Amino acid sequence: MFDPRIEKHLISDQGEHVVDEVRKHWAATVSAVLELFCGVVVLLLTFFVPAQAWWVPALLGAAVTLHAIWRVFEQHTDRFVITNMRVFRVHGILSQRIATMPLARILDISVYKPLIGRIFGYGHFVFESAAQEQGLREIKYVGDPDQRGLTIQRVIQQAGLRGAAGRPGAEQFAGAPFAPAAPPEPPAAASVTVAPVADDRTSTAPVPDVRRGSTTSGWDWLADAQRREDERLAQLRGEAAPSPAPFDPDRTNTAPIELPR
Repeated sequence: MFDPRIEKHLISDQGEHVVDEVRKHWAATVSAVLELFCGVVVLLLTFFVPAQAWWVPALLGAAVTLHAIWRVFEQHTDRFVITNMRVFRVHGILSQRIATMPLARILDISVYKPLIGRIFGYGHFVFESAAQEQGLREIKYVGDPDQRGLTIQRVIQQAGLRGAAGRPGAEQFAGAPFAPAAPPEPPAAASVTVAPVADDRTSTAPVPDVRRGSTTSGWDWLADAQRREDERLAQLRGEAAPSPAPFDPDRTNTAPIELPR
């Protein structure tokens, strides 16, 4: 009844194991022990009061003593557990309460050590998380708080969750190895294909007009073919035959032409 049974709260099929189980420091029960001492003193007054009023100190002393014992057991059953996957707290005697928080949601841990705590070796944990769970915001009377704080930090680092804490989807990818992003590939050069547009109304480019009887330039056959093609196109369109284009020496090819000897 007074054992919280931590083992039954572990996810054994997922490989969860206890890294540290934190019990309350004995300083948490000092006030309960003092209350218990006062209750015993009140009970002893039963032998020093008149016989007609013995029940008054007996009833009052019993109530104080039972309340003190209840507080002692309440501190005894309050456990804070650190596992390789989460932190959780189990407390309560008749009705039990369990508060849990995954390691991925722990953003910061503050340790507060009052003067008395520094003397007797205890402190208080304050957790800052992505969502403040009731019952895990503050853990009081933690023995050896510096070592316990380092233990939590070490577990978070080993789980690979420090860099991913607070991000969307961090719990799903916790512990996954980080792969550097591949350099972006250069964009492929766009290929442009220009299709020739045929227009029956546009005649082909003029070629040098070489008249018969002139010096042979090597373009006679091309000029004759051009004129014949223009005449056929004009007949098909029902137009007059185009007049021969005047010879423009600037548009002719001045490269030397090898003529047969």
